[in-house]
Amino acid sequence: MSDSNKPVIITEPKKYADAANASTDTSSGAVSGTPVAKKKTTKKPSATWFVAAVAMLLIGGTAGYGGAYLQNEMQSSATPTVLTSSEEDGNATVTANEESIAAVAKAVSPSIVSIITTTERTSRFYNQSYQQGGAGTGMIVSSDGYIMTNKHVVDGASDVSVVMQSGDTFENVEVVGVDPLNDVAFLKIKNVTDLPAVTLGDSKTIRIGQGVVAIGNALGQYQNTVTSGIVSGTGRPVVASSGGVSGDSAESLTDLIQTDAAINSGNSGGPLLNLKGQVIGINTAVSTEGQGIGFAIPIGATKGMLQNLVETGKVERPYLGVQYVSINAQVREEYDLTVNRGDYITATSGRSVQSGGPAAKAGIRDGDIITAVNGFKVGEIASVASLVSEYQPGDKVEVTLLRDGKERTISVTLGTYQQ
Repeated sequence: MSDSNKPVIITEPKKYADAANASTDTSSGAVSGTPVAKKKTTKKPSATWFVAAVAMLLIGGTAGYGGAYLQNEMQSSATPTVLTSSEEDGNATVTANEESIAAVAKAVSPSIVSIITTTERTSRFYNQSYQQGGAGTGMIVSSDGYIMTNKHVVDGASDVSVVMQSGDTFENVEVVGVDPLNDVAFLKIKNVTDLPAVTLGDSKTIRIGQGVVAIGNALGQYQNTVTSGIVSGTGRPVVASSGGVSGDSAESLTDLIQTDAAINSGNSGGPLLNLKGQVIGINTAVSTEGQGIGFAIPIGATKGMLQNLVETGKVERPYLGVQYVSINAQVREEYDLTVNRGDYITATSGRSVQSGGPAAKAGIRDGDIITAVNGFKVGEIASVASLVSEYQPGDKVEVTLLRDGKERTISVTLGTYQQ
């Protein structure tokens, strides 16, 4: 397979790039006194009285003119102001943020596809078969037709079609494999070349507050709908359901990216992008309890499987072979730990370290605290499972851990997960 077919993957982080409004309150005063009675006398009008009368007439006339002027102004301001020239069009004003979002959408949209599914169902009342249609989103991850989406988008589908942004449709698309532990599936369009593929970014270096863009086939109707927002949280655990009704399958997902970019029904499987147009997550769920809260699987959790698929044609997940709990304040208190972050190896049932597994062979023990994988800290952005998922089965990784208060680093060869 030529190098042009390989997905573009970023594996290491890069440096990215008074006017005091003082008001004078004047109070008016009145001079009061006792009136003095005077005799009534008859006099001719004086010049002073005449001037005063003329002044009163002038003031009255001016006041009348002023009233008419104000009335005309009120009538004028009630007239709607209408845009009369294209030079004044406010829509032409483009901010730097708008320009970035538009550029991302333009560059990445050709790599985003609509996924149309048909599933055979049986009526519970009449025991009759019928077909149910579904829709979701996917992204092209290699030029020779590999597509990544959510597992629940294609779960149980008897027929899968892919619609490109251009309107071109591919029928009988193959579901080549799914992640056994995550909501990720891989599809393949047969006999194609030179398809536009996305660039996979680095989800280990994302920042809370950074701008993101989501693209998806919203509601299964509106192809390549673009929404924007920020990363509002990382490392979120979520129990996700394929629908919103009782009886639908549900699975526990961990290490999710939380975002306020709108993720609607049908956006599942679409990319969450940074403002350079690199994929940092796969949109997978929306909260039913909090308005405007969506979740995405970090793209690092898929990189190893994708690379292995493109190179070998097999969907294989790497694994370490340990059970653990991620340390927070509650876990630290419960287990009387001395550190604030990391993954503490323990199990409520069964073995915490799988017998004969990769971790056991390398000498990792129950009670160890894993603090880093290949130098990337556990607990800040991702857990052990997500960090390990960036690699392929057979790769060696350096695991940093605490044992009896002392730090040590152990080399582990990752195994292949078996269900």
